[in-house]
Amino acid sequence: MGVKPWIVDDELWSLIEPLLPPWPERSPGPRPVDDRLCLQGILYVLFNNISWQHLPLELGFGSGQTCWRRLDRWQEAGVFEELHRILLSELNAADELDWTRACVDAPHPRQKGGAATGPSPVDRRKTGSKHHLICDGNGTPLRVITTASNVNDVTQTLPLADGVPPVAGKPGRPRKRPAALLGDKDYDSNPNRRELRKRRTQPVISRKGSPNIYGLGKLRYVVEQTFALLHQFKRLAVRWERRPELHDALVSLACGLICWRRHKKSRS
Repeated sequence: MGVKPWIVDDELWSLIEPLLPPWPERSPGPRPVDDRLCLQGILYVLFNNISWQHLPLELGFGSGQTCWRRLDRWQEAGVFEELHRILLSELNAADELDWTRACVDAPHPRQKGGAATGPSPVDRRKTGSKHHLICDGNGTPLRVITTASNVNDVTQTLPLADGVPPVAGKPGRPRKRPAALLGDKDYDSNPNRRELRKRRTQPVISRKGSPNIYGLGKLRYVVEQTFALLHQFKRLAVRWERRPELHDALVSLACGLICWRRHKKSRS
């Protein structure tokens, strides 16, 4: 049998466990399912895109409702965002982050209902969401924002740039600003260019009505690879969670897992 990707190894668990909020010592009801098993149940749903109620009880993860509630609790505590930030710092310490440039993009949306959805620009009869992503020059995800599918990409340029968490790992202040930001014509905006320059980030964005910047595609291809990695987590390819904060929790967890794989590869 192949490796089961939802199994949490000891090394990864040693990073996650200290971030989890403790249970009250005298909480009512039966003893809660072990946190590590619940996390594996969440990963099982994330990798296999099954509904929460179809989570196999025989695997020992608890019910889908148990895992769903634990996901909600951990999202409120900021567990997965903090895990992502810690792993970015580990990559930065190992010189595995490329701060010379960052890339932004948003693919066509995948339809499903819920809050933070809107008419799809591909099919106006359907509602959906889409991911907006900023990654470093190596394709490591720095920040993902989920919006309604009818939100223009250009409106998310500054939220993506400002949403990069402070990344430690090296002497001095934590880093969060890439030297340059690369984008296609969907991000063409002179006000955004001015704001990026104020943030000491050079905008490298093609202008509408003009030829694409020569060689830009060869530098931006990494963002397409990152989206492919993100959507290998089948639960994210189509947004099923009605509550956007639960979908965001799964996205943050997926970003952390991508960083974890790169961190392990950098040490091998």
